[in-house]
This record gives sequence, structure tokens and C-alpha cells, in this order.
Amino acid sequence: MSRERLERLFDAHHQRLYRLARRLCPDAEEAKDAVQETFLRAARAIRSLPEGMPGEEAWLVRVLVNHGRDRRRRLRVRERGLMRAPSPRAPQSSPEAVAVARDSVQKGLAGLSPRRRAVIVMHFLEELPASEIARLLGISPVTVRYHLSVGRRRLASLLERDGAARAPEGDR
Repeated sequence: MSRERLERLFDAHHQRLYRLARRLCPDAEEAKDAVQETFLRAARAIRSLPEGMPGEEAWLVRVLVNHGRDRRRRLRVRERGLMRAPSPRAPQSSPEAVAVARDSVQKGLAGLSPRRRAVIVMHFLEELPASEIARLLGISPVTVRYHLSVGRRRLASLLERDGAARAPEGDR
């Protein structure tokens, strides 16, 4: 019974979870690991998992987002005492503009907290309304709107700072 339910959960939700994880994680392998960990946690807690599409989907999304948050905390602890050398910045050229912009957005998203990043990704990339994001994350719509507002400002600030650092001398 629990194996069949887990198979149904996987079939119903793995593609959506992977798309979300791919936007939350810096690379495809980490996204796959995050989805795998989400389903491992579901397998361990199959009896306590809510029945029905909205409840189970929300549970899986929360587990995925929480896994990302936990992973980010562990990485911060590891990096706490390490000093990072500034990375050299290559000048931006026209053919590379799209790749540079994509990289800047990915770095900007990485600078946001996991929950705020999830809200931004679900709203702007998955095109979900605040009420749906609230349901999936188990938070209020007001909290979603707060994360959207603060996240947009923070992301814009990070992108602006990154753009100023990349601009050639005459463009600053």
C-alpha cells in the first residue's frame, strides 16, 4: 500500500518538484538530489503525509524548500571562517550578454533566503499567484506578498551591484 502511494506521488509530482528545485538550486545535480531527498523523506513519513492532491503537493513543496534551507545553513557554517578572494570579472561582451545576465540572476537568487527565493521563483518563473504559493508553502498570502516585495528589492540591489561591478570603466 505505501509503496503504491509513493509511486503515485512520484508520478504526480516529480516533474513539478524538479522544475522548482532546478530554479532553486545552482545546478541540475543538486536539483536532482533535492527532489530525491524530498521523496526519501516522503517514504519515511508516508503515513503522516496528507491525502489528496492539494495537501500532498503542499507537503512535498515545503519539504523541498526546507531541504534547501537546511543545506544552505550547513554550507554557511562550513564557510563561516573562510575568507573568499574576490573573483576577477571579465568584461561583458554582446554575444555573452544573455549568459552573463542569466548568471547574474542565478547569483542574485542564491543571495536570497531559501523561502524568499522559492516565493520569487514560484511567482515570477512558475507564474503562480500569491494564494497558490501561500498554500504550497503553508504560509499566509500576506507573508508571500512581503517576501515578494522584499525579495524584488533585494534581488534588484544585488543585480545592480553586480552590474556596476561588471560595467566597463566608461559606463560606470
